[in-house]
Amino acid sequence: MQRSTTIESLPTGRSAQHAVVDQARQALATIILGKDEQISLALACLLARGHLLIEDLPGLGKTMLAQALARVLGLSFRRIQFTSDLLPADIIGVSIFRQDSGEFEFQPGPVFSQLILADEVNRATPKTQSALLEAMEEQQVSVDGSTRELPTPFFVVATQNPGDQIGTFPLPESQLDRFLMRVEIGYPDEESERQLIAGEDRRAMLKDIEAVTAPDMLLALQRAVREIPVTDALVSYVQALVRHTRESADIEIGLSPRGAQALVAAARAYAFVENHSGVYPDDVQAVFASVAGHRLKPAGSTRFRSPAELCQHVLDSVAIP
Repeated sequence: MQRSTTIESLPTGRSAQHAVVDQARQALATIILGKDEQISLALACLLARGHLLIEDLPGLGKTMLAQALARVLGLSFRRIQFTSDLLPADIIGVSIFRQDSGEFEFQPGPVFSQLILADEVNRATPKTQSALLEAMEEQQVSVDGSTRELPTPFFVVATQNPGDQIGTFPLPESQLDRFLMRVEIGYPDEESERQLIAGEDRRAMLKDIEAVTAPDMLLALQRAVREIPVTDALVSYVQALVRHTRESADIEIGLSPRGAQALVAAARAYAFVENHSGVYPDDVQAVFASVAGHRLKPAGSTRFRSPAELCQHVLDSVAIP
């Protein structure tokens, strides 16, 4: 992993910290064209110490975004291609008996990296998907009765094809809840697509990107995110949104207390990315669909065609205090 020679010390002031975040956004924007909002959401997710689920059709840049995040943030990176025959041991690792020593030796799996790309995660069986649960929740794995710590920082960026694609297994609710945010990339606009078609290959460009942070710097940025103040009025707004998801006739299962915490954490990080002095209702609204869309279970008679439409209805139904 290449690192910029300009990284000499941890950024201490808010302006210096935001300059680093801005550098990261600009570097990612050279690879993922015309998707500034998705880039901001992805960075906010990692700065909030959350895991990211990218869901969209094949060929729209899901894997490219994950690889670019690892390079720009200066993290060790491993890619796991999820398939129907993938086993939990292929992710976590396995103990091998060494005849010379007469003992079992643990061979770590790809999960022992700072950023894991779980590519097409919903093509694996539920048993294999569940192998990531402990890692994502507790940053550790249990193998042969022993608990092994994972690197710090640790992120899972998973890509997922839409559920109506052939050969997919739906992620269980417990697995979905481990992802702080879910984002969709979508088709590029006409000008961005023209640049992609006529310009340099983005995979080749990815190899030349230098890191703008290192793990210690990223941890410092994460600590700075947690220090952004949240007012009582904003907490009341979040509670009103959460309460509406639980009481609405259009929603069968609303946001849990953990979902409410995730909404505040994501809004904090988004405010940091946007260089706001505090967390505003606009920040909550910007991340709401990404945080709540995969956690809400719509009622069977709902009139909304997508999670995004349902989330927008919730935002429109709750007044800002």
